[in-house]
Amino acid sequence: MGRHVLLVEDEPNITEAIRFILARDGWEVTALTDGAAAEAAIRSARPDVVILDVMLPGRSGLDVLAALRADESTCNLPVLMLTARGQGRDRAEAERIGASRFMTKPFSNSEMLATVRELASA
Repeated sequence: MGRHVLLVEDEPNITEAIRFILARDGWEVTALTDGAAAEAAIRSARPDVVILDVMLPGRSGLDVLAALRADESTCNLPVLMLTARGQGRDRAEAERIGASRFMTKPFSNSEMLATVRELASA
């Protein structure tokens, strides 16, 4: 099972919470705060799982996801989309583009850990 997560989240408190949850379980977590840099960082880091916020500065998480799915080298990479907006259209768009999972904030620690473990073992 993979042990590297690349997290793209612009809210520092959420970043630290996710880092804590996953690091305690033995995961290496690389964090970015800007959507514009995310695609290149994901390609270079080759993480086992990506956690991607929908609303990011620079470039939206949905745009990053679409680019990842359009590229043969990242089209099967597990991506968990996060959003503070639990609106149905965000979920529908993320699923249409190819998100592996979708989670709304706030989330439970156990839900985050279980989802990342499941995505890494898929």
